[in-house]
Amino acid sequence: MIEKVLENLKKNRMDAYFAASKEDVVPLVKELVQEGASVASGGSMTLKETGVAELLRSGYYQFSDRTAPGISLEEKEKIERETFSADAFFCSANAITEQGELVNVDGTANRIAAIAYGPKSVIVVAGINKIVKNVEEGIRRVKTIAAPLNTKRLSCKTYCEKEGHCMGLEGDLTAGCASPERICCSYLICGPQRAKNRIKVILVNEELGF
Repeated sequence: MIEKVLENLKKNRMDAYFAASKEDVVPLVKELVQEGASVASGGSMTLKETGVAELLRSGYYQFSDRTAPGISLEEKEKIERETFSADAFFCSANAITEQGELVNVDGTANRIAAIAYGPKSVIVVAGINKIVKNVEEGIRRVKTIAAPLNTKRLSCKTYCEKEGHCMGLEGDLTAGCASPERICCSYLICGPQRAKNRIKVILVNEELGF
């Protein structure tokens, strides 16, 4: 299954790498992105669990940190816009299909915007628990796993935070609650890419993140 996903990611003109364990991720990242490069990241438990978040804050790179202590809302928004000119943007994925597609859903869309366009390189780090059969299963994974767990982590007042699944589970793609704190507002499916190897996926042989 892992070999199939890696092969199909490459067929979709994304670079794909396999990491046997989370300890192998940081050395691989250092090979892919040179020291001193300008970098940014989306919110991600996987980046924390693999040590990539710590690397980004270590001074090894020029890191635009939108979550730095004491940062104002205006500064945060400025950094999110600066992300588009970064050498590399780091994030995880909500799901990766067997066909080599990336499925991501955002609240403010800063992450999916950067994945789709802007940064010279996008580094996606994901555990094997993110692998799903197809896009439909990926969306279901968002509504039953990723969104409920992230709303709990972020203390969002939503139906899925309370019930553990989306109220629009059996509805259309964007079906769900009307909470202003909803985190599944914008959807991005990445299939075959024009810019070959701009998106690089590191698939880790462990269960990581949500």
